[in-house]
Amino acid sequence: MPAPSRLASFDWSALSSLRLRARALTDGAYAGQHPSQRKGSGVEFGGHRAYVPGDDLRLLDRRAMARHDKPFIRELQTETDRAIRLLLDASASMGFQGGGPVSKLDFAAALAAALGRVALSSGDPVGLEILGGQGGRSLPASAGREAFERLVGVLDGLQAGGDLREDLATLDRAFGAVARRARRGSVLILFSDLIDLPPETLSRYATLASNGRTLLVVRILDPHERIFPFDGPVRLVPLEGDDEVETDPGAVRGAYLAAMAAIEEDWSRQLTPRGGRLVSCSTDQDPVGVLRSILQAALAGRR
Repeated sequence: MPAPSRLASFDWSALSSLRLRARALTDGAYAGQHPSQRKGSGVEFGGHRAYVPGDDLRLLDRRAMARHDKPFIRELQTETDRAIRLLLDASASMGFQGGGPVSKLDFAAALAAALGRVALSSGDPVGLEILGGQGGRSLPASAGREAFERLVGVLDGLQAGGDLREDLATLDRAFGAVARRARRGSVLILFSDLIDLPPETLSRYATLASNGRTLLVVRILDPHERIFPFDGPVRLVPLEGDDEVETDPGAVRGAYLAAMAAIEEDWSRQLTPRGGRLVSCSTDQDPVGVLRSILQAALAGRR
């Protein structure tokens, strides 16, 4: 018997698998609309490649031919032919589930799968980079029917784990791969709680906005993290690190909420001047509404 989906506890339209949840989420976000795969002539320079018989001779680049002494074609990129790169934080803190119906990683996986389906249905290739976690792997940007199945397969088998502050190599690999491979016009979407990340994560991610890329950050929190509803003496045990804390929530709630808001403000401050956007949500929100917000942010960033 196959293992139950990692989102089986999410009581959402009585659907049991991540694949079906992603499709339901997508259909809900596009209710009343009928998106189609558009094709047309290129509108943006996308690089050079060697000429092959049958290419449109009008696209021959004479300057490149003069430099290399052989024919080259100027590739043009359509508005819809832009890769989507999903970067998913799967560190231990993303496994937290307190006041929401699912963990932060569950919620992020559903959103990522749905966004992948939206992009692939429009003809855009989708790639995936995993930050931390267990059982995950990177996926190169690809399109086609099988790309969605591969994406869902990785996301559904992913488990939260690890401390990114102690594993800078993971961050280097993921961001380095995106910097090398994400072409001009790509949309990069980072899913994370933005908690306990290495200090350089924000600046490293912001630099990926070069070469016409659009940056989005989807911050996902549990309702307990967002409002800190506890009363009386509590012991807080971190999922990353060893800093157990015994405290009075009433005495520290104000400072805690201010610190959480400061994280968001720092990210927005560096993303906004680069055309980036931050979407903040919690796991008790309607995921269809969150998906719509992400799609709107992506469209705004492209403009």
